[in-house]
Amino acid sequence: MSFSVTILGCNSALPTSARHPAAQVVNVSERYFLIDCGEGTQMQLRKNRIQFSKINHIFISHLHGDHCFGLIGLISTYNLLGRKSDLHLYAHSELEKVLTPQIEYFCTNLDYKIIYHPTNNVSNSVIYEDKHLTVTAIPLLHRIPTCGFLFREKEKPRHLRKEMIDFYNIPIRELQNIKAGADFISDSGEIVANYRLTTPATHSRSYAYCSDTEYSEAIIPAIKEVDLLYHEATFLSDLVDIAKKTGHSTAEDAACIAFKASVKKLIIGHFSSRYKDLSQFTDEAKKIFPQTELAREGKIFDIMS
Repeated sequence: MSFSVTILGCNSALPTSARHPAAQVVNVSERYFLIDCGEGTQMQLRKNRIQFSKINHIFISHLHGDHCFGLIGLISTYNLLGRKSDLHLYAHSELEKVLTPQIEYFCTNLDYKIIYHPTNNVSNSVIYEDKHLTVTAIPLLHRIPTCGFLFREKEKPRHLRKEMIDFYNIPIRELQNIKAGADFISDSGEIVANYRLTTPATHSRSYAYCSDTEYSEAIIPAIKEVDLLYHEATFLSDLVDIAKKTGHSTAEDAACIAFKASVKKLIIGHFSSRYKDLSQFTDEAKKIFPQTELAREGKIFDIMS
């Protein structure tokens, strides 16, 4: 079962000839979720051979242009391609007010429905759920209301030990309860402990996206021990004052959060266009959190079970 993150854009504020503004695609068992939609996102989708039609849910962290200027273009392209299925947008409630006049002017008579899901920017809240996955909005600390997103697989069932199921001649109707952790009681009243009938469930994977935000330990409980954390690192630590003033983080800040949250791997991105040599960012972050990688465009990060 796949669980991966593809980086489409890793720059902050301005697109450059080498880096696009924020955008990522999360693939969970061939269900595709777009996080942020900076300018040029649909070109990056094409370049990375990601089918537009597979994206039905788009999560916008906040309403700064480098995170949403590509949205109206993508909405228009969907209409030109003959989209019929609903498109779900998860963002601050102001997004609908921003998009509506653009859609009315540029995309009259949409053949599909746009459904808005306002995010809660005050406390952690589940904003998407299906039988395999939840997505939780996590309030971040930025100049305007901003949310990060935590993608987490639901707890998986335990694995049956076939030889033990056969040995105790357990009926099929009992198997779901046993996979969920229940003991088995035979017709004679014998209690067979669950650990004798099953092996532990496969690890449920998780990914947290935290951008834009200044250093904030308030997010640590929500992202504790995630498999993969993306945390913005707009500046290096010599510009920490500018980072604080603009509501952003340094590479050192991101590494400190990753370390304190005991995550397995950190991706840093959202780089200021003033930097050409991005190796400086990993040099700074790895001093605190060695399991750090850069959010290079086109890079796919696989999350293993």
